[in-house]
Amino acid sequence: MRVEEAKYLARKIMEAGEIPLLVGHFGVGKTDIAKDIARETNRKLVVLVLSQMEPGDLIGLPARGEDRTVFLKPDWWPEDGNTIIFLDEINRAHRSVRNAIMQLLVDKRIHNHVLPENAWIMAAMNPPDEEYDQAELITDPAFISRFFILEITPDTKEWLDWAERTGVVEEVKRFIRDYPEFLASERTLSLKLSLKPSPRSWYKLSNVLKTLSEEDKEKYGYVLAAGIVGPEAAKAFYESFLQKMKIPSAEEVLLKGEYELPKDVHVMNTLVLRIIAYLERMDRRTLQEHSLTISKNLVKLSGELPKEIFYGILRYLVDASHRNDEKSDLFDKILEELSQEERIRNFAREI
Repeated sequence: MRVEEAKYLARKIMEAGEIPLLVGHFGVGKTDIAKDIARETNRKLVVLVLSQMEPGDLIGLPARGEDRTVFLKPDWWPEDGNTIIFLDEINRAHRSVRNAIMQLLVDKRIHNHVLPENAWIMAAMNPPDEEYDQAELITDPAFISRFFILEITPDTKEWLDWAERTGVVEEVKRFIRDYPEFLASERTLSLKLSLKPSPRSWYKLSNVLKTLSEEDKEKYGYVLAAGIVGPEAAKAFYESFLQKMKIPSAEEVLLKGEYELPKDVHVMNTLVLRIIAYLERMDRRTLQEHSLTISKNLVKLSGELPKEIFYGILRYLVDASHRNDEKSDLFDKILEELSQEERIRNFAREI
């Protein structure tokens, strides 16, 4: 998303009491976003560059009390809630520092020091590309699930406007204007791919949606949901609720064969994901009881889905039949039934 969009959504997220995580290459404007929001809301900005901090800098040092050890407030600790705490470079922070801020992210406190009411927290990091070793951060769901991820992509016009305001030399501006492909690296992996939905993430999404108008939900609903529950769940949520499209349940399709399928490619892809997830969860006895019905209804569905979309179901059934688990023989039986249909045999040959 563009910088202005990220700034707008980051503010909405913090107004809801949640924490935005700005992801973008260095120089894209992450710190400027924090400064702008602080200025526009008349808040003090506390910038913590985590890559340059030790755990003691972040959580405060121990001191001897009357009969116990106590921790002193760190020198950055806000005096009132009219503050934004900006956690910068979390991707380059030592693991011990990331562990130290977990209590701040979860409970908005460190030791017995509680953040003043209405204090906001936001964070920033570089994208998970080849230039940084971020495997621990990406794969730690307890850490990354605390944030709404907002991925910023540099926009040429937006950057040129900024360059004009900040006095970038004409030679550089002219070059970027003529060769916009060199504004930023294209080697970027989406951090959202590691996100999975959870009861907590849906609750966080609800908190932010409460702050949005219907127009904002329509415009930003998908990108907000993808930043907290992951792209797949966000797609289903956006299409089913925000776009008012009814996606049939797997039971309606596989067991009843009674449904109305919207002719929208994204809805069809989401339905395939629902069917695969449902088959994966089904126990052996239920699958055995309904295998012929499932086969018959999959044949029906093959006539309603484009072959390249229906192929996702076939691919799953083939893989499941080769797993040698308690249901593999039943998936093989369903495949055998499907192979009796010439249309499905043609699907497999054409793709």
